[in-house]
Amino acid sequence: MSDFSDQEYDEEQEGTEEPELDLGDDEEEQENQEQEEEEKIPENSLTEEMVAEGLSLLCKTGNGLAHAFVRLDAKDKEVTDINILASYIHLRYIDISGNSLRDISPLNSLTHTLTLKCDRNLLSSAKLEELPYIQNASFTNNRITTMAGVSHPLLEVLNMSFNEISVISGLEPSKLNRLHTLELRGNKLTTTAGICLPNLKNLFLGANMITTIEGLERLERLTTLHLRDNQIEKLDGFAETMKSLQYVNIRANSVTDVKETSKLKCLPLLRALVLIDNPCMDEDDYRMEVLINVRTVERLDKDEYSEDERHEAEETYDQRRAEAQAAEKKVCEQKAWLTVPSD
Repeated sequence: MSDFSDQEYDEEQEGTEEPELDLGDDEEEQENQEQEEEEKIPENSLTEEMVAEGLSLLCKTGNGLAHAFVRLDAKDKEVTDINILASYIHLRYIDISGNSLRDISPLNSLTHTLTLKCDRNLLSSAKLEELPYIQNASFTNNRITTMAGVSHPLLEVLNMSFNEISVISGLEPSKLNRLHTLELRGNKLTTTAGICLPNLKNLFLGANMITTIEGLERLERLTTLHLRDNQIEKLDGFAETMKSLQYVNIRANSVTDVKETSKLKCLPLLRALVLIDNPCMDEDDYRMEVLINVRTVERLDKDEYSEDERHEAEETYDQRRAEAQAAEKKVCEQKAWLTVPSD
């Protein structure tokens, strides 16, 4: 048995908290209302007083000869521009979430930034000039349509969930070599194609409109793949090159045939699989059939397989293989008999 823990792979705790998505008949009308309200937002600049209230964490500056506050909490201030921040060059930890920002270009001057949170704004892009030290960036719940312009050499965690991204593009492997966690949940993706990040370990693509799994074969270090709440019917797209993948969550998709799980047997380290809320759950012996198809799996949904189940699956697999070999042998013999020349 592997050493992964239930807590590590708890599908209820993965990624950031998901807001409720309104997918009713009035969605278009609601979006129009929101757009009208956004257009009415009055201009409100971040002021020195607001900045002073949000500054904390006094640290030495780069040359070690002076001190400056390096953390800024400016969330939920209803501001529309942050031009004043361009002069606060020593900031390292910045939270400007919950405002009405459409432009974050003043942050280009803050080259010491380590952590940036720009959630719940009105951004259409996360583009910034290269920030040489930033490690964690979050742009959830904006209006972002493209991933272009995110190129920070030390970035490790990028969260762009709940935006309007329909295609994954613009992620340059050479400039995102350290990125190990990418969250794109709640966007408008229809495919997993477009990700070529050699050191990526955790990929969260839940709550999109994905129908096709493809383009993941080069993610050799990927350990966690989260595809919950999509429209996947077929489990094509997995490859032997995905040799580190241990956890796959395909909960609440459209997989109707449990035989599709046999396409996962190419994953040598797969230990945990989540298929709950798929139509294939209604098949007879669903749980046993999954184990027969993917015998490396130690846990299906939230329940670990017992030793008795594993023994039964092994016996059934061997029996089916023997039957298949016997049937194949019989077919070969029949073909050979039919080709024997008559006297």
